[in-house]
Amino acid sequence: MKIDLNSDLGESFGRYQLGNDSQVIQLVTSVNVACGFHAGDPDVMAQTVATAQKAGVGIGAHPGFPDLQGFGRRKMQLSPLEVQHLVTYQVGALQAFTSKHRLHHVKPHGALYNLAASNHQLAVAICRGIQQVDPQLPLYGLAGSELIKAAAEVDLPVAQEVFGDRNYLPDGRLVPRSQSDAVITDPKLIAQRVVQMVKKRTITTTDGSEIKIDPDTVCVHGDNQQALAIVKQLRQTLTQAGIDLQPF
Repeated sequence: MKIDLNSDLGESFGRYQLGNDSQVIQLVTSVNVACGFHAGDPDVMAQTVATAQKAGVGIGAHPGFPDLQGFGRRKMQLSPLEVQHLVTYQVGALQAFTSKHRLHHVKPHGALYNLAASNHQLAVAICRGIQQVDPQLPLYGLAGSELIKAAAEVDLPVAQEVFGDRNYLPDGRLVPRSQSDAVITDPKLIAQRVVQMVKKRTITTTDGSEIKIDPDTVCVHGDNQQALAIVKQLRQTLTQAGIDLQPF
């Protein structure tokens, strides 16, 4: 029994620092690096990639909407072709910072990720944008969503992603961040939920019901104030439960 543990990192910008990237990188198996549109900048991208390469973890691109002020969490009305191009642009930019110009995966960020989870056209556009850079580059998408269906449709490798630090609605979508119960910060509760996800292949939703999932990777958000404590607890709990941590 195994799972990939990923985290969204590289979200600092200029003199503004966000997260504990250097410490978190040592505890996860793959990272999603912001590409300068919703967060990050060329220096941060280069530094984060270098740290991740030294740690031997999978390096993924984390493309988002061009929305630095809103951290990529505000919806934008872009055409599928515009989305395809912005994904290609960002993935290509991050790939250039890697030593062999190869990435491990791509995971859309924020509002782009959530919109594509229910919008098939948008999901296909993201997949096409990835394929333009590398047709063998896996997509990380919300388990059971349109992102997973779109990847299968266009023959793009895909990993089904779940979130240990987010609450779920009964239909499998994430609780919107505008709601007070969207984010979970208790490391022990998160670890318990992830063990359930991996071992039972279910997620307990906000109404107490359980929905089926088949996770390949679990995410902890780097901007969660408890991110470092959460990742430490997750590693300990998953190892004790006999679950191996390894890249997808």
